[in-house]
Amino acid sequence: MIAVPEPELTEREVIERAVAMRPALLERQPETERLTIYPKDTHEEFLRAGFYRMLQPRRYGGYAFGLPTFYRVVTEVARGCPSTGWALSLTAAHVLQVASVFEERTQDELFGDEGDFRAASTATPVGVARPDGDGHVVLDGTWSYSSGSPYSTHYVGQTLRAPEKPEDPPGPLVLFVAPRSAWTLLDDWQGVLGLRGSGSHSIRLDEARIPAHFTREASLLDLPVEGGSVGSKLHGHPMYAGRAASFFHGELAALMIGTAYAAADEYARIIAERPLVLDPGRTRADLHDYQRHLGEALAAIRTADAALRATADDWMEACCDNVSGRAPFTTAVDNRLALVFVTAGRLAWDALQGILFRTAGSRHARDGARMQRYFRDAATIWSHLGPTMAEPLARRVGRDRLGLPSDDIPLIS
Repeated sequence: MIAVPEPELTEREVIERAVAMRPALLERQPETERLTIYPKDTHEEFLRAGFYRMLQPRRYGGYAFGLPTFYRVVTEVARGCPSTGWALSLTAAHVLQVASVFEERTQDELFGDEGDFRAASTATPVGVARPDGDGHVVLDGTWSYSSGSPYSTHYVGQTLRAPEKPEDPPGPLVLFVAPRSAWTLLDDWQGVLGLRGSGSHSIRLDEARIPAHFTREASLLDLPVEGGSVGSKLHGHPMYAGRAASFFHGELAALMIGTAYAAADEYARIIAERPLVLDPGRTRADLHDYQRHLGEALAAIRTADAALRATADDWMEACCDNVSGRAPFTTAVDNRLALVFVTAGRLAWDALQGILFRTAGSRHARDGARMQRYFRDAATIWSHLGPTMAEPLARRVGRDRLGLPSDDIPLIS
């Protein structure tokens, strides 16, 4: 057992810490973009606040807080700085999958004596895992878009099992965890539209050897959790028997909602400070149209937020049902939850780009303007998987409800 840094820390307190950090994160936005990752001061504050350990099992020095709390913290951090929220979320999230499916021996070694675990990840498989005959596998390749990698202690990636014969095709998907000593961080996160401070650099494994038990034949988006998992039994917590695809969509929704809240904050500041040309004693905040724009946007964002929170509760309930035997956490359940998360993200995106950015004024679309940054970041979040995933997810959910097979509808082309 690893000691928890603050054994009495509550979920309410960790959320309050995220809210309290927002002003500092707001001021650090330009520096975060310049550095391509949030500053070390922010990283140190996250360490002290316990943000990286929110989903980590208590056995390994974590807090094992539920999804509702994790998403609330991500939303609040993104409200201060979307890039920072993205990097935090995609660094602190993947401990959940590692703690769910890897055996006790592997987890003991990965978490070590201090429980210091932060992991960037991407779902796209690269290369093959070649056994070396000495209890290790060799990995070689470059995994791009590894958000949060500058502060990561590990990397959770996917590859393919090497064929037994050279003429055979590669085998099934292999999930692996590579310690920081096994990979090199590439300085290649530049020239992007949004999320410029998300630290989404590539990582390179150059003929790297990792223990074979740091790998498992499994898909990150289709983890074997029905009826419970290695992690739910080891940690005595149903959260470690949840499916990952809907969880990842919840992350995106939390980030989009936090960014939309940030845009609404900025919009309120803009209209309150913008004097009318023909009546300089009044501001745009005095005009009914701008009051209505802000109210409509806030209603949509808060509706999205309510959907996010309710669906996070549903995800936790699905885990409990799965472990108790009441109902398995199936792909159909995963699809249903994921589609609600995607829809929540769409509501927030529509409010940001269709109301707030559109009516804020062109001067706030200039370089250096916060509203421009929020639009760029939100557009990048939405392009990540939203448009390409919403339609096949909707078809899957519809077919599931009609009793028709849906697994043959690909989610990623």
